[in-house]
Amino acid sequence: MNVIQMIGFVAAICTTISFLPQVIKSWKTKETKDLSLPMCVLLTTGILLWLVYGILRNDPPVIAANVVSAVLTGSLLFLKIRHG
Repeated sequence: MNVIQMIGFVAAICTTISFLPQVIKSWKTKETKDLSLPMCVLLTTGILLWLVYGILRNDPPVIAANVVSAVLTGSLLFLKIRHG
């Protein structure tokens, strides 16, 4: 792993785990009224597109970050639709 990939992985970890507190809170409380549905849809769509981009570019940090982010934001979107 080179320095550039290491920077990418550290950035990926920081941005990806930023979703974790919101997902945990939403799962525990079943409360999503303060989350915007259009934001959740756009964010999840954008992350899925970044994942496709990372796969096409064969870029491990982009792939790793967006796989985890897609699961987390997809969970928020699911909760928003279910409990929104």
